Amino acid sequence: MRPKQQVTKLPVYQPGKPIDEVKRELGLKHVIKLASNENPFGFSPKAKEAILADLDNLTLYPDGAGAEVTRAVAGHYGVNADQLIFGAGSDDVILMIARAYLVPGDETIMATHTFPQYKHNAEIEGAISVEVPLKDGKHDLDEMLRRVNERTKIVWICNPNNPTGTIVTGQELEAFMNKVPSDVMVALDEAYYEYTTDEAYPDSLELLNRYPNIVILRTFSKIYGLASLRIGYGIGHPDVIRTINQVREPFNTTRLAQAAAAAAIRDQDFVEQCRKLNREGIAYLLGEFRRLGLFSYPAHGNFILVDIGRPSGPVFDELLRHGIIVRSGEKLDFPTMLRVTVGSREQNEAFVRALELVLHGAVQES
Repeated sequence: MRPKQQVTKLPVYQPGKPIDEVKRELGLKHVIKLASNENPFGFSPKAKEAILADLDNLTLYPDGAGAEVTRAVAGHYGVNADQLIFGAGSDDVILMIARAYLVPGDETIMATHTFPQYKHNAEIEGAISVEVPLKDGKHDLDEMLRRVNERTKIVWICNPNNPTGTIVTGQELEAFMNKVPSDVMVALDEAYYEYTTDEAYPDSLELLNRYPNIVILRTFSKIYGLASLRIGYGIGHPDVIRTINQVREPFNTTRLAQAAAAAAIRDQDFVEQCRKLNREGIAYLLGEFRRLGLFSYPAHGNFILVDIGRPSGPVFDELLRHGIIVRSGEKLDFPTMLRVTVGSREQNEAFVRALELVLHGAVQES
């Protein structure tokens, strides 16, 4: 049996190292994971109530149309039900977009470096990934615009960008949309949207009203704390959503995920509390990085990319021995950087203590 030629060359996505694996490998009892941008403050109690209330229905298939979660999300944003599509995480929506729109020979534009699933899914479909280097850690929208041609189908903009945490402003995005051909889809991946507090951040829903070639991607995996349930969604023009829905697998989100997501989006007090605590955590970590003389990009999500000034692989390994899991920049093509999730105050302090010990140890040994 011969697989697609392009599939045999694809890298397998490498997630953050699991807590149990680190405990087992290193014989540790207490491990802090700050590697996968999960919410250290858990999830809404209302989501837990919804899960418990639906446990007796596990023998039943989920609602294939996701009517209840669709009503909840549509009501929250003031959009119509036919503007929404749900997936097993927003990465599932990325897959569906690629499947619905890309054919061999098409071109799709993205930053480098950014979320790798844009390129991954484009290459599965035989499309050509046009990668535009970041400029000071941000999307270079001018250069991305210059790369648009008659073969371009989709432009991906991760905002805030993963792994750098930088944002494209509303003014920058609107100027870009004014020049992008109307038959080119612009996919705005806003997985960390709820964490943003900068007034310059785009109002993408307002832009969608004027530019029907926009699709907005969001998720319940980050601030809502439902990562293990795998549920995300896209918001777009009804015609676009209808097309994407035609390639959606049946029952691609579970009963419990739908129930929890519907309850979670109705609990904005929880979201606001997490946003506040996250900003406090960012302020603390940025202050500590300045004290240690380390460069870091502006942080608009719930993670920070920090330059430790030396190969990050050995530092990552030493942090593991201290019971701290982060993401090594070597895996992200930032060889002297670490990406650290903003944790609770206690977790952030433990990380800084461990980092300082490791860095000072490395200095003394060199």
